[in-house]
Amino acid sequence: MRRQTLDTTQVVDCAARLVDTEGFEALTLTRVAAELGVRQPALYRHVDGYDALVRALGLRGREIIAGRLADAAVGLAGDDAVRAMGTAWRGVVRDHPGQYAATDRYPCAGDPELEAAVERVVHVLAQALAAYDLGDDEKVHVARSLRSAFHGFAHLESGDGHPHPLDLDDTFDHLLDLICAGIHALRSATV
Repeated sequence: MRRQTLDTTQVVDCAARLVDTEGFEALTLTRVAAELGVRQPALYRHVDGYDALVRALGLRGREIIAGRLADAAVGLAGDDAVRAMGTAWRGVVRDHPGQYAATDRYPCAGDPELEAAVERVVHVLAQALAAYDLGDDEKVHVARSLRSAFHGFAHLESGDGHPHPLDLDDTFDHLLDLICAGIHALRSATV
C-alpha cells in the first residue's frame, strides 16, 4: 500500500471544503483526517492543532474577501464601487460560509499575519473610495466603517438574525443607500 503524502495546503483545502459544505461545527481534526484518508497524528506535521487550522481558515477567508472586493471594484467609482463591494461581501458569505465564519473564530490582535490580512481588506475598501475625494485618514475611517457594516449585516444574515418578513435584499439596498448618503454628507462637511 502506497503511503499518502500531504502538505499544509491539502489539509487546509479539506477543512475549507468541510466547513463550507457542512458548517463550521463539523470541523474536527478527526474529521479532516478521515476525509484525507489518514490518521489524525499525520495532520500535526502540517498544522499545530485545531486552533492553528481555524487560524489558517480565517486567514484564507480574509484573503477571499480582499480578492472579491478588489475584483468587484475594478472599473467602478464612488457609490457604484461601494455597492459592488457590499454585494461581493455578501457573495463571499454565501459561497464560503464556513471560511467566513472562521474569520471570527481566531483573534487577530497580536498576530502580524492576520492583522496584515485585515489591513488588506481595509486597504482595498479605502482604495475604492478615491472618487469621494476624502483625506487619507478619512478614507481609512470610512473603509473600517464599510467593513463593520458589511460584516455586521452578513453575520446577522448568515445566522438568521433578521427574522422580520421584509426582503433582505431590499434591506441591504437600504443599508447601501444609508452608507453612500453618509459618505456624501461626510465629504460635504469636510469641504
